[in-house]
Amino acid sequence: MSNPYQSVGSVATVASSISGNNGLDSMGDGPEGRVPQMPTGEVARRLLSYVRPHMGSFVVSFVSAAISVVLQLYVPILTGQGIDLIVSAGQVDFGALIPLLERLALVIVGAAAFQWLQGYCVSRLSYETVRDMRVEANDKLFRMPLSFVDSHAHGDLISRVVNDVDQVGDGLLQGFTQLFTGVVTIVGTLVFMLSISVPMAVVVVLVTPLSVIVASLIAKLSNHSFASQQRIQGQLGGYVEELVGSQKLVDTFAYGDRAQEGFDSINGELYTAGERAQFLSSLSNPGTRFVNNVIYAVVAIIGCMCVITGVPAPLTVGQVQTFLSYANQYTKPFNEITSVITQIQTAFASARRLFALLDAAEEEPDPADAHELAHPKGDVQIDHVDFSYVKDRPLLQDICVHARPGMRFALVGPTGCGKTTLINLLLRFYDVDAGDIRLDGESIARLTRSSLRRAFGMVLQDTWLFEGTVHDNIAYGRPDATREEVEAAARRAHAHAFIEALPKGYDTVIPEDGGTFSQGQKQLLCIARVMLTNPAILLLDEATSSIDTRTELQVQAAFDEMIAGRTSFIVAHRLSTIRNADCILVMRDGKIIERGGHDELLARGGAYAELYNSQFATSE
Repeated sequence: MSNPYQSVGSVATVASSISGNNGLDSMGDGPEGRVPQMPTGEVARRLLSYVRPHMGSFVVSFVSAAISVVLQLYVPILTGQGIDLIVSAGQVDFGALIPLLERLALVIVGAAAFQWLQGYCVSRLSYETVRDMRVEANDKLFRMPLSFVDSHAHGDLISRVVNDVDQVGDGLLQGFTQLFTGVVTIVGTLVFMLSISVPMAVVVVLVTPLSVIVASLIAKLSNHSFASQQRIQGQLGGYVEELVGSQKLVDTFAYGDRAQEGFDSINGELYTAGERAQFLSSLSNPGTRFVNNVIYAVVAIIGCMCVITGVPAPLTVGQVQTFLSYANQYTKPFNEITSVITQIQTAFASARRLFALLDAAEEEPDPADAHELAHPKGDVQIDHVDFSYVKDRPLLQDICVHARPGMRFALVGPTGCGKTTLINLLLRFYDVDAGDIRLDGESIARLTRSSLRRAFGMVLQDTWLFEGTVHDNIAYGRPDATREEVEAAARRAHAHAFIEALPKGYDTVIPEDGGTFSQGQKQLLCIARVMLTNPAILLLDEATSSIDTRTELQVQAAFDEMIAGRTSFIVAHRLSTIRNADCILVMRDGKIIERGGHDELLARGGAYAELYNSQFATSE
């Protein structure tokens, strides 16, 4: 039978829930604390490898962009020629003007068509590339060892798969297209202007950088304000999240007024920063427009002089109009390229974070001679095992346990003594540093991880439910289970009664993380999930800690029935739940300091007796 926690999609989620006090800093050595160093050329090369399978869309988008820009730049020439055909009232050369207007219409339609084709190809290229990156990143997470998941903030890993990939898609694919379009516009405009008049082209080239300078100065002033605004906005979001998540405590301690004062203070800072940022950024458009209008006026004045005097070059009225159009078009790409370069830099930073994830060391593959564990009996031998999460900080030391089929072992001791770590080693979420663990006489290192983990059924202190029906949540480890089998497992877990009381019974959809279900109800569903799989070995990590006393007795009876004939390891803080264990292992500082039955350990008057009496002295 399969283990409900042993699916590819569940390992990262559930394994991280049972990782013990491993002493790892979740932010210290992980790459989320800094932008990984990778040469820009290497980043570009790797990004191109994702684009290469979709090179058709890539090439068509760039060719379409080039054609669209050229056609748009040809419009002012046709417009100028048309103006020159209108000499004065009653003196219009319609014979030449009508074909020119027809050509102008075709050029405009063609430019629009190629612009649409460019947008379509860019969107398709972007989505396909982002899809490939996200699939690879998601697959990578499921090949990572638990140590990687433990040592990195989960929100950061999610951000890499979701936000960073989006940044790469938006910033690079669309940004590069805008950059290419801008460069083609600048070069094309310059070529067309030079073909008409070199002196006037030089005038336009010399005066247009003024617009870029103004835009850059305003951008530098506003960037700092926007950064401050984002920082305070994040602070405000965290503050509100804290208050909403702890609303009961806020009300209990009458903290509402002080909470409102704190909110008003941060919100006031956000208002000030936002007002400054918006004011400075609002200067960009009118500022550049003013400079562009000045440039436009300068070009118009010099152009009129050329028409009247022929100095510095003879021009017609239509050619002056063409230059005025080019003066506007020549300026815009500079402003766009400035913003696009910033976008590309952001995308490169996100790409570095993504590649740091993709380059991280994966879980060691199963050895070539590893074999499947077909029919596990549940004989577990832990032979002189040493283990530490951090090499210079030993945790488990010389652990020896032999659990024969059907034996019930309990693990007790203070927090951080290594109880849950031992379960991690049994499941090979981590590998031992010394010694060996054998299942049915075979070293677990020589078994495939999938077959090893299918031999175990696990119920955690922290429940995990996904958005889906009650039936699907219980049948997570056995998707092919019939409705009758699911209901039978729920009855054994004493969950059938409250499930039947739901609006749609077993077809009721559970919101993410259980929604309004009580903690006890969620735990019962998780217990039913394991009961359905009927595993050879049970791992119970405070499995009944969230259930009321009466329900606990019922579930304990169900566990007793299920445990019969199966090896089980029970991590317990409530010692009342382990009185019937065949062997109780008392752990401290990574060592087993006592072992024996409940009565035997009490009679010794040692560490177990001290723990037990500390819990029950008052009641007894």
